[in-house]
Amino acid sequence: MRLLLVEDERSLASALGDALRDDGWVVDHTVDGREGLRLGLHGQYDAIVLDIMLASMNGYDVLKNLRAGKVWAPVLMLTAKDGDYDQTDAFDLGADDYVTKPFSTPVLLARLQALARRGAPERPAALSAGGLSLDPRTRTVVREGREIQLTAREYALLHHLMRKVRQVQSKAEILENVWDSDYPGADNVVEVYIGYLRRKIDAPFGTRSLETGRGLGYRLNPVPQRSGS
Repeated sequence: MRLLLVEDERSLASALGDALRDDGWVVDHTVDGREGLRLGLHGQYDAIVLDIMLASMNGYDVLKNLRAGKVWAPVLMLTAKDGDYDQTDAFDLGADDYVTKPFSTPVLLARLQALARRGAPERPAALSAGGLSLDPRTRTVVREGREIQLTAREYALLHHLMRKVRQVQSKAEILENVWDSDYPGADNVVEVYIGYLRRKIDAPFGTRSLETGRGLGYRLNPVPQRSGS
């Protein structure tokens, strides 16, 4: 079985790679997030072990782009962080398991074997909120039986808001999740794309799904108001 290991702590990667090979895996290793994404998109891997804190592109961004590219190989994430917030982020983006450093190598190997046996079913399921339906497998958005054509960035923004339905998302949170985490531009780009989305998902249907929390951010209301009400 082939495995991609994306880990920038070289001593840890070397020891873990040896253990994985002893356990029967064929291992490709990189220390760089962007290179990990390239390998993950173009290689045929049975599993991926992905660190969160990486150079050039963090593990969250790598995972997000792998799933957007319809790579469904099981992903086990590694991190020196600890806490429910980080685990929730990983699972929301499509991770299958999560191990906090320092970890037991035999336990990690057992978890990987379990993931490999489970396989990689195509996912995630379609999302629904406020009369909208978004299917990540086909990247289609539908409201009232009509398909809505979105650009890649508009789609990513709506996808994020639908995964966080009812939750106000600050501009910083949106930039981190929808643009690259190292996006150098001004945060008013978020306002611009919120406006684009409103003109496509709300205005033609006489609804108000995207709400602004003044000074806080934006959220998707699962019970949209009708315009004028």
